[in-house]
Order: sequence, then C-alpha cells, then structure tokens
Amino acid sequence: MKQLTKYCSAFFLALLLTWVTGCASTDEVSDTRAESRQSPGAYIDDSMITTKVKAAIFNEPGLSAAEINVETYHGDVQLSGFVASEEDITRAVEVAQRVEGVRSVQNNMQVKQSRYR
Repeated sequence: MKQLTKYCSAFFLALLLTWVTGCASTDEVSDTRAESRQSPGAYIDDSMITTKVKAAIFNEPGLSAAEINVETYHGDVQLSGFVASEEDITRAVEVAQRVEGVRSVQNNMQVKQSRYR
C-alpha cells in the first residue's frame, strides 16, 4: 500500500510540474502571436484602406492599377510592382497618402527596364 501511495504521489507531482511548465510556455507563445496578429476589426479596416488605395490609383489618369500591388497593415500601406517611370512612382505614393486612414506609405515600386537599349 505504501508503494501505491508513493507511485501516485510521484505521478501527481509529475503531472503538476508538466501542467505548470506547459502553461508558462503557452503564455509566452500566445503573447508573441498576439503581437503579430491583427484583430478582426483591424483586418477589416486594413482591407478597406487597401481597397480605397487601389480605387484611387485606378481612378488616377496614367497609372495602371494592375501594375501596382497594395498591402496594408495597421494603416501602413506598402506599394510594390513595376511602373513606367519615376513620375508614376511619385504620383502613386501621393495618391496613397491622400486616402483616409493611411498612416504611412512605403514605396517598393521599381521602374520597368526597357528591353531594347
């Protein structure tokens, strides 16, 4: 009977230590994930900003919305893609900055290189 009590105590102690250790590591992981995730509301807001920026670029004469990719995270807009000229880059950034809800614009666009030089 003493051996059974000894084994049960050891089992419950191991179970308790596993539970405590598991909870501690889960909190760290969930904190890290929470920092990199967006809430559903923030995701919808960013989707709306992306849509508004794409529409503004589409409505801007001379800019091709198909050539410019728009991504938004917490109101920070990133523009990427290949455009015809430096002027197109400048104009696309200015258009994006005027959209309501945009906090900043990061330009990752490049000018297309001519095949025939």
